[in-house]
Amino acid sequence: MVYVPAAMRHLLLSGVGRDRPGIVAGVTGLALEHGLNVEDSRSTILGGHFTMMLMVSAPDSLDLEALRGGLDETGRRLELEATFLHELVEPSAAKSPDPSHVVTVYGADHPGIIHAVSSVLAKRGVSITDLATHLVGEGVGRPLYVMLMEVAIPSELGAGALEAALAPLATEQGVEATVRVLGRDVL
Repeated sequence: MVYVPAAMRHLLLSGVGRDRPGIVAGVTGLALEHGLNVEDSRSTILGGHFTMMLMVSAPDSLDLEALRGGLDETGRRLELEATFLHELVEPSAAKSPDPSHVVTVYGADHPGIIHAVSSVLAKRGVSITDLATHLVGEGVGRPLYVMLMEVAIPSELGAGALEAALAPLATEQGVEATVRVLGRDVL
């Protein structure tokens, strides 16, 4: 017998709250109760707040309002500060670009670094597939700003050309920017 999946819909579900054990278990327990399957997810701690985003598939028969009510209740129980549920009308059939390189930026912290770097990347058709920033050494003088991005560089651009495009920005922003090939782990 061949398994044929029922018609599915896709939802985005997220939550943010002061970090504590049990948030993932609580939200994924709710997902399981409603027959949701987590297809893609990302969670991290930002400034002491746990944040998670889940892309889930759900049977067409899902009662969206019951799920929304369950998410609200779960959020209250877990003392989350915000929850979000959104149905994707047409999930993208296009495959996300595979990251090929890592862009690292660091220097003295100040407003505008992310915008400046992402603008240079966007003008060259570079897709940011993952972005993380951190302040290092807070409370000890001016903190060091560190940004790590996994990116998909168009084959016609190349890493050297991207690093050259970032050089004037690095000078203007007072940061250092490097581009290197992303190592591949085989699972």
